[in-house]
Amino acid sequence: MSPHGVDSFRLKRPDEIEKMRVSGKILGACLAQLARSVRAGMTTLDLDREAETFIRDHHCIPGFLGYDGFPNSLCVSINDQVVHGIPGPQVINDGDLVSLDCGLILDGWWADSGLSVGCGEASPEVQRLIDTTRQALDLGIAAARPGNHIGDIGAAVQTFVEANGYSVVRQYVAMGSAGTCMNSRRCPTTGIPERATSSSPGTASRSSRWSTSDVRRRGVLDDDWTVVTADRKAVLLLRAHGCDHRVRPEVLTLRPDPVLADVQ
Repeated sequence: MSPHGVDSFRLKRPDEIEKMRVSGKILGACLAQLARSVRAGMTTLDLDREAETFIRDHHCIPGFLGYDGFPNSLCVSINDQVVHGIPGPQVINDGDLVSLDCGLILDGWWADSGLSVGCGEASPEVQRLIDTTRQALDLGIAAARPGNHIGDIGAAVQTFVEANGYSVVRQYVAMGSAGTCMNSRRCPTTGIPERATSSSPGTASRSSRWSTSDVRRRGVLDDDWTVVTADRKAVLLLRAHGCDHRVRPEVLTLRPDPVLADVQ
């Protein structure tokens, strides 16, 4: 889910980056707690309630709740669901691949990130998908450095994912962050090196990586939100909200381990 705004893209001041860092730290801790909470027998709505409680307990506003009519604070997508799964009575089972996508607002500053975790012991097939996507995300983050282009980020991810026998989701992209909203700068999961807008210190962006066996064909369920793969194969989401205001990119929503008891 990518909230859109009308703010034009601009470089962030150090004090603004610090505000984004605070909201991102809270979201990282929230996602880490949710990842640890995933267990067989719970419902996706259980996770949504836990997310909203965590967000409000840390004096933040759930970013997704009510956005374009979305009814929850968390997107929970299971197995072949690509993104935007609406929490409800669906029970999570052992072996499920659970994707969590969450956003929050602190003092007007957005943080938005996501991850996928296996429930119980992951099968070798699912674990390989997780490992490949994790490495692809790391390569994409490493490419988000001053002097590079948006196309370099997508190319790094696409090359690695396809070399390992997977494909990337082409229909959905990451959006650049204005901090107070999401602007129109897009970061695709594919790319051509040295193409598209260049990156410079103070640039904020989201690096989103969906990997699967084949998700070039997909559909939307009757709830008008949940996106699934047409071949019903599992899909995995890893997303980092970062800012390359230093020589190396900094992931503002980096998840702590162990989970922070209090991040404010």
